[in-house]
Amino acid sequence: MTMIAEVIVDVANSAVDKVFEYIIPENLGVFEGARVLVPFGPRKILGYVLSIKNSPSTHHALKEVLAIKEGGSILPEMLELCAFMVEEYNIKWVDALRLCISREVRNETAKEKHILMCKLTGAEGLEEYITSLPSKSQKQKDVINSLKLASQKKVELEKNFGTSAVSTLVKKGFVEVFEETERRKPLALKTNQQKKVALNPDQAFAVENITKFLRQTYVLFGVTGSGKTEVYLNSIEKALERGKTAILLVPEIGLTPQVFALLESRFGQKVAVLHSGLSVGERFDEWKRIENGEARVVVGARSAIFAPLKNVGLILIDEQHENSYNSETNPRYRTEDIALFRAKYNNCPLVLGSATPSIETFEKTVSGEYMLLRMPNRVHEAPLPETTIVDMRNEIARGNDSIFSMPLLSAISEAIKSNKQTILFINRRGYTSFLRCMECGYIPKCTDCDAPLVYHKEGDVLKCHFCGKKYRTLTACPNCKSVHIRQGAIGTQKVVDEIKKLFPSVPVFRMDNDTTSGKNGHQKVLEAFKAESPAILVGTQMLAKGHDFDNVEVVGVLDADQTLYQTDYKSAERTFQLITQVSGRAGRKSGGGKVFLQTFNPKHFVYRFVANKNYEAFFDQEISVRETTNFPPYAVIVRLLISHEKEEVAYQKTKNIFEALKPLKEEFGENIVFLNAMASPFTRLKNKYRFQVLIRFTKQIKDDIMKKIYQTVNIHQDGKCQIFVEINPSSLA
Repeated sequence: MTMIAEVIVDVANSAVDKVFEYIIPENLGVFEGARVLVPFGPRKILGYVLSIKNSPSTHHALKEVLAIKEGGSILPEMLELCAFMVEEYNIKWVDALRLCISREVRNETAKEKHILMCKLTGAEGLEEYITSLPSKSQKQKDVINSLKLASQKKVELEKNFGTSAVSTLVKKGFVEVFEETERRKPLALKTNQQKKVALNPDQAFAVENITKFLRQTYVLFGVTGSGKTEVYLNSIEKALERGKTAILLVPEIGLTPQVFALLESRFGQKVAVLHSGLSVGERFDEWKRIENGEARVVVGARSAIFAPLKNVGLILIDEQHENSYNSETNPRYRTEDIALFRAKYNNCPLVLGSATPSIETFEKTVSGEYMLLRMPNRVHEAPLPETTIVDMRNEIARGNDSIFSMPLLSAISEAIKSNKQTILFINRRGYTSFLRCMECGYIPKCTDCDAPLVYHKEGDVLKCHFCGKKYRTLTACPNCKSVHIRQGAIGTQKVVDEIKKLFPSVPVFRMDNDTTSGKNGHQKVLEAFKAESPAILVGTQMLAKGHDFDNVEVVGVLDADQTLYQTDYKSAERTFQLITQVSGRAGRKSGGGKVFLQTFNPKHFVYRFVANKNYEAFFDQEISVRETTNFPPYAVIVRLLISHEKEEVAYQKTKNIFEALKPLKEEFGENIVFLNAMASPFTRLKNKYRFQVLIRFTKQIKDDIMKKIYQTVNIHQDGKCQIFVEINPSSLA
C-alpha cells in the first residue's frame, strides 16, 4: 500500500505555509515528526512530516520523499503543541516547528566535537620497558604513570611531557590513541557539592503539594528570600525519582549560571542548559543531550520551554511575572501558555513562582483555577528589609540637588564601615537619557527609529537603544548652532561616576546591557561584585531578577517614579513588582537590610504597599480598578501591529484592516469596549514605520472574536506589510 506523508516545507513564506503531500518510498521508514528531504520545484529542501495517511487528497501526480535527515525529529507532543500555537496565535506552521528544533541541528551548522585521547594498551612487557629506560627518558615514565591513573587528552599529555615521549610509547604499542566525543560545557562554574538543607514548614508544605503530581497549576507565592529555589530542587528530585523529567525556566540569562550551579551540584550530568547566549557548539551539544535522554533536567530562559524532553513530570517558571517570558518578536507567544499546554499533555504539575505574581495569575488563585502555596517568611526567620520612602522634594528644599538623598548616603557610609555591600538601582542605562538644545529644543533622534538617542560617556557617543546604531555626540546644535546643550535624565554610567566621587576607595561595579553583552557577561559582573566587601553595584532591572546576594545591606532605588507614569494600564503593577523585587536583594542572609525609595510623589498608593510589603493589599486595589475600567483580567486587549519601510503603505494597510474590523462593533455590541487605529508610540523602529489597531473586548467573546480577527488579518496578509497579532501585550510601545 502506498503511504502518503503530509509535509510542511522549511520555507518562511506564508504562500507555502501549508501541507504538501509526498509519496513515502517503501525503503524509507518515514514517521510523524521526521525531518525529511523533499523535492520542491527545482530545489531539494528540508521538510517536517506532520502526519502519515493511506491515500492522497489530490489526483495530481505526487513526488517522493527523498531521504530522512538524521537527528532533530520532532516529538509527537511538540507536533500537537505546534498545532495549538498555529491556532492560538495565528502564526505560520514553519515558525512554530522551528521553535521545537535547535537551529544548529536544523541548519547543520554544528557537529559533535571529537578529541584524541590516550590510554595504556595493557600490552605485555610494559614494566620491563620502564625498567630499561635510561634516566634521560624520564618523560616516558611520567606519561605511563599519568595514564595509570586515567585516560587523558593527547594534547594535554604532549603539553606536559612532550610530543616525542607520547609518540614513542604509541609506536612501541604501550599507548593507544582513540577518539572520544567531548561535551562543550556552556558554563565554567565551580559546582561544589552542596548538602541538602532541612526544609522549613512552609517549604515542606509546598513540596508535599507539588509532588502529589496532580495535573494542577500552583502559584508559589513567597516573599523574596523565602527559599523558593529549594522548593524547586526538592520537587525536581521527586520527579526524577519517579522516572520523570523536569524543566525550570528563569527570566534572565544572567540568572542561569547560579541556578545551573545549584542544579548540577544536586543532579550532576543530568542537567542541561538552554538559552540564546550559548555558542553554536554548546547549544548543539546541550540539545543533543536532551534529545537522546542523557539530560533529564533542563534549565534556561524562555526558549527552554521547547526542549525535546520526553516524559515531562514537572514544569517550573521562576519569577513568573517577568515580561521577558513573552516573546515580542516573530513568532510571538506567551511562555506560560506553552507551559500550560505541555503540563496538560504530560498530566503533570506546573509551578509559577514569584513574590509579586502578575495580577492576571493571582486572580486565578482567587477564582480557584490555580492553587495558592504561600511562603510568607524568609528562611531562618530573617526579617524583610526596612523600607524608607524619601521625598526628594524635601531634599531639594534643603539644598541637596544630588541624585542621592542624604539618608541614602548615610546608609551607604555605614554599610562601608561594616564591610557590607550596596546596590543602587536605576532602570536607565547610558549616561543620560537624551541631549536637548536649550535654545531651540532640538533633541537628536535615530535616523532609523523614532526614538531619542542616549548619551554614553564611554566612547563619547550617542546610541539608539532600539537598533544599536551609534552617532557622534553633540558639541553644538545642528539646528541653531547653539552650544548650550543640556543632558536629560541620568543613567547607570552617570550614577557610577557620581558614586565614585563620593566613595573613591570603594569598588564600584555596573550591571546593564552594555556591561553584560559579552559571553557570560552577567556571570563576570556578579562574581566580581560578590568577591568584594565593601562594594557598590549599580544596575538596571537586571538586578531585580532573583539574584541571591549574601552581603548586601543597602538598596537604593534612585528614581522610583520612572515606570509609574507610563501610559500603560500595567504601570502601577510593573512599578510595584520592580521595586519589591530589587528591594528583596537586601538583607537576605542575616536580615536587617535597608531600602531607600527616592520619589517625588511619596503619597502614591503603590509606595505605601511596597513599604508595607503587602502584595495582597496592592492586588485588592489594583484588581478593583481593573474590574471597574474593564481591563485584563476582565477583558482582553489585542494589538495588530502593522509595519513597512514606506509610511504610506503601512498607513493604508492599517486603515484597510481597521475598516474591515469596524462591523465587529455592531456584531458584538457592548462586549467591544474599545476599537481604534493609530500610530504606534514609536512610529518608526529599525527603519520601518509602525501603526496599530487596538481592540479591547470582554473575555466572554474571546474565542468567537479572535477567529474573526485572524480571518481579517489573513485576508490582508499579502507580503507587503508585516502584520503581527498580540494578545494582552506586555507593552504597547
